[in-house]
Amino acid sequence: MRCVIIAGSPDTNSDFLSEVIKPDDYVICADRGCNFAKQAGITPNLVVGDFDSEPDVLFPNCETVRLIPEKDDTDTMHSVDLALEKRFDEIAILGALGGRFDHSFANVAVLSYIHEHGSKGVLLSEKEKIEFLPVGHYEYKNFKGKTFSLFPFGCPSVCVSYSGTKYPLEKYCVSSSVTLGVSNVFTSDMTTIDIYDGNAILIINLIDC
Repeated sequence: MRCVIIAGSPDTNSDFLSEVIKPDDYVICADRGCNFAKQAGITPNLVVGDFDSEPDVLFPNCETVRLIPEKDDTDTMHSVDLALEKRFDEIAILGALGGRFDHSFANVAVLSYIHEHGSKGVLLSEKEKIEFLPVGHYEYKNFKGKTFSLFPFGCPSVCVSYSGTKYPLEKYCVSSSVTLGVSNVFTSDMTTIDIYDGNAILIINLIDC
């Protein structure tokens, strides 16, 4: 079962939320994410936040976890911890990209945290899909023509192979200090990515810029 967390990026598109969130998803709203859920006509299962802007009044009958304003973790991170406690197989975070760069970067780092705690995380927006890739074999369908970038994450380099891409690689070590991983292209109906050593962040661009 999938948990969807709606965060509070100002770039969040409520129409996109309506398209992505399915009836059987368990939905957590992280503070200002309540506003976007309301616009999209989505009623969350759980609402989390310090509610300094009082968005909890939008869903007065929902289960609510109220946080103190001054805390070590973000509302999104607290939402992730609650999702992990409920043992969801996948945690999709929407409304996590755009706005302040430091918030977006922190949300990318959360993907590694989700993996460390035994689940699979993904950041989704109408523009991008971002995944954390530890050592393993990965297959991607239906992205032909889309661009992607891959970067080492939490390590000096990542050893990677690509097939079905414009710029294939074969067990190549991509360093964290170079830009080699930027702007590759899916050229096949089935693209494979293999990570042999290290961890990576994969960014798939869903629309042409």
